[in-house]
Amino acid sequence: MRCQGRWRRGIVSAGFPLSAYALGAAAAWPAWAWLLLLMPLLLLYPLRAWRDAPFFPTPTGALAGLQGVVGSPAQVLDAGCGLGHGLRALHRLWPQARVQGVEWSPLLAWLARALCPWARVSRGDMWAQSWAGLDLVYVFQRPESMARVWAKAVAEMAPGAWLVSLEFAVPGVLPHALLQLPGQRALWVYRPATQAAQTRTRSTVASGGR
Repeated sequence: MRCQGRWRRGIVSAGFPLSAYALGAAAAWPAWAWLLLLMPLLLLYPLRAWRDAPFFPTPTGALAGLQGVVGSPAQVLDAGCGLGHGLRALHRLWPQARVQGVEWSPLLAWLARALCPWARVSRGDMWAQSWAGLDLVYVFQRPESMARVWAKAVAEMAPGAWLVSLEFAVPGVLPHALLQLPGQRALWVYRPATQAAQTRTRSTVASGGR
């Protein structure tokens, strides 16, 4: 009960009875039965996707107030969109925007397309898809991924475009804005190309132009 979030409480609560059953009644199952149980998990969450963030949906209201900071972007991407919770949050903020999602899991991508018919959802690698031409990229990743997210955003996004991260900050980079309503996760807002250019300019001035 001390865990934050319903999903985490459910996982922790189910852990003991499931493990007790596996050590008891299910111990006599043949090996192929365990492989059958593994197949739905691999379909939902392919091995390659395990290097990225686990499946944790964007909570309701997590992006509240973002439109007051970034204005009205026309091209928006949810990188790693899962079942489409982030897509729906982005669509509520900007119903006129072209909302896109990319998801590596074929099952989650198919479900996101069905649940968010107004969004353009593709099954693919968020790291391989170019972020050029996008006005805003939204991620809900993990701390270990944020340096890679920042490097990709700086390399591919145009000046003035926005990078928005739920809960996890880019290490060593000051955000353009930080939003956090009571009881909600932190929302970190960056302008990658603009902030990177400003950092390079300050470094050049500090070194005397050399």
